[in-house]
Amino acid sequence: MALAVMPACQVPKAMPSGLETEVQYLKGVGPKNAMVLQKLGLKTVADVLWHLPRRYEDRREIPPLMYLKPGKHCTARGKLVDVKSRSIGKGRVMIQGVVADKTGEVALTFFNQPWIGKNLQNAVGRQIVAYGMVREGYRGALEMHSVEWEAIEDEDIEEFARIVPVYPLTEGVPQRIVRKAARSSVEHFVNLVADPLPDEIRRAEKLRPIAWCLRQMHLPDTMNDQLAARQRLAFEEFLYLQLALQMRRLEVKQELGISFPISSLGGANTVLGPQEERDRTEALGRRTLPGTLFTTPEPMGDTLWDEVHRMLPFELTGAQRRVIDEVWSDMERPVPMNRLVQGDVGSGKTAVAACAMLAAVRCGYQAALMAPTEILAEQHYINLHRLFDPLGIKTVLLVGKLSAPQRRKAIQQTANGEAQVCVGTHALIQEGVEFAHLGLAVIDEQHRFGVLQRLALRQKGRLSPDVLVMTATPIPRTLTMTVYGDLDLSIIDEMPPGRKPIKTHWKKAAERTQVYDAVLKLVDEGRQAYFVCPVIFENEKMEAQAAEDLYYRLSTGVFQHKRVGLLHGQMKPVEKEDVMDAFRRHDLDILVSTVVIEVGVDVPNASVMVIEDANRFGLSQLHQLRGRVGRGPYQSFCILIAEAKNEESVQRLEVLRETSDGFRIAEEDLRIRGPGDVMGTRQHGELDFKVADLIQDSHLLEKARRCAMRVLETDPELSSPTYASMVARVKARRRDEALITVS
Repeated sequence: MALAVMPACQVPKAMPSGLETEVQYLKGVGPKNAMVLQKLGLKTVADVLWHLPRRYEDRREIPPLMYLKPGKHCTARGKLVDVKSRSIGKGRVMIQGVVADKTGEVALTFFNQPWIGKNLQNAVGRQIVAYGMVREGYRGALEMHSVEWEAIEDEDIEEFARIVPVYPLTEGVPQRIVRKAARSSVEHFVNLVADPLPDEIRRAEKLRPIAWCLRQMHLPDTMNDQLAARQRLAFEEFLYLQLALQMRRLEVKQELGISFPISSLGGANTVLGPQEERDRTEALGRRTLPGTLFTTPEPMGDTLWDEVHRMLPFELTGAQRRVIDEVWSDMERPVPMNRLVQGDVGSGKTAVAACAMLAAVRCGYQAALMAPTEILAEQHYINLHRLFDPLGIKTVLLVGKLSAPQRRKAIQQTANGEAQVCVGTHALIQEGVEFAHLGLAVIDEQHRFGVLQRLALRQKGRLSPDVLVMTATPIPRTLTMTVYGDLDLSIIDEMPPGRKPIKTHWKKAAERTQVYDAVLKLVDEGRQAYFVCPVIFENEKMEAQAAEDLYYRLSTGVFQHKRVGLLHGQMKPVEKEDVMDAFRRHDLDILVSTVVIEVGVDVPNASVMVIEDANRFGLSQLHQLRGRVGRGPYQSFCILIAEAKNEESVQRLEVLRETSDGFRIAEEDLRIRGPGDVMGTRQHGELDFKVADLIQDSHLLEKARRCAMRVLETDPELSSPTYASMVARVKARRRDEALITVS
């Protein structure tokens, strides 16, 4: 019999009212099925209403059986005329029920489900409706696999032949029980759900009420209605996140910050054009220090731009000049800067950061740079020391590997102001590290740190210091608005002139010998090479090239007469530093590594990157690894060794071979893998939306951002009773976002 549809506002007398009603009281559920539903965490009506379908099956069209098409999911109706069962070996069984109408017949096929046979036998001679994938069987006979079916009376056909929700499940929980619970919850309780969005927002954004949306999500009248409901729920999820991020942005802007007098130093808003820069560069007459990329300036000129030109050994690109101007302009304002500088590998973010730090120091404040690893922190220290030392600016390093006396000295110099620039890792935010007058905090590879770590570094200043965060990971705009929505954004979208494009090749495993011969030739010419592997040790569960195994094979085989090193994440910090230093000094010709070298390692003489089992890495990660070469004057190569086992793998590798545009690669990575995998947040929940999809719903994200900004313009703290229902959800988003990193 079909379920009787009751008015949504009517609650059966035997059933307790309220959204906290236990699921056992729902019609068609009962105590036994309630225990099953608990496996999904569905204990109350509210739990069921918010357990939304993951897809839908449209079973409304029921063609005659002769018109069923192989390769498609179809609904079939007819009389069950026969049931057959036969063994297919090793204790397995195949059951087929034959359904027929006036035009033809189709076999419903089930494997290793012996209980189905008894149910089918009981239905022989009755009309049934089935839904599943149609396939062509023996001698062209039609079969349906992965079948849902039920015996029906004529009046039941409307109940089966509808748009059917398909719910996310766990082992031991059948769809039919969840569907029964959902139908009963919608029919009796959905109108009790309070709409958290005020009428004014719903009217402005043309959104349907929450009760209507939940009804259409579980029991859609049409797919257009379901789409409208889904878009309302996705918009709402984005809105809470955008409100949380924009509120954090406003709070920072309201703090008392530092107004750096950069204009008085000839800095902000005085960016020179390319020809003026060339003229100034020639006038300053640099000389290059032997063996470095850095220069000793002559003591000429006294403006901030004069010092920039004396400090840097190259001409800034137009994009770098634009971003420096944006940063300096922010620093002049009396509110704390909170800016993200996003740029591809090799675009010159460190030069931009050095200009910001120089401005802070010349205005009488200290600057700090925090990096996620000791290798990267030490590299930044070396580079900044070379830049700043000729200008008389004291730079210190603060990392975990320092000896006790070295650490005490660095902390003392930072606390008394002798150290004007301090570079370090998380050690910078540890207890006992104090700054005399911190004015600027630079955070490199921001995605490795959470909001709370960023806040901890800011709190090292007496006033709220300006914060400049940087990432070399190109991020699609939709992800930027979700992960970094509380930051102002600057993009360095221009590469320095004269840099040779890296030639990228994709080779199959059978071509390894030719690859190794080519690498050997380059090493013989004086170059260095990276070999990157997806895992450290051999693993039975994961057939992938292990770094330790490859190190042994290369060092005892084709490269036995070369100096080969090994680097991976399970080595002690001091061991990693020693290996990396040896590679920088060219005491090693080849470095076999895991992705520990993904970010920040800078060895200009390394001109070839071989990535083993490249299909096991994400696109953006491959692009980052490729960026470790091509940093010197030599033609560089990236060789991807991979077997493409499916179309997606081919597509990914071809994209990397065709382009070096990190933003295009990031967009493609987002489209193929999804946001959680791209940002590494799958395990953290940062982008854990119930409904919203950053690719499919990017237009809704932009709408939600604009809506959030309009709301906060009139009520920055959401203090109006109108927004009371939204406040708890926004607070929850703020709490989650603050605790999560995206490494």
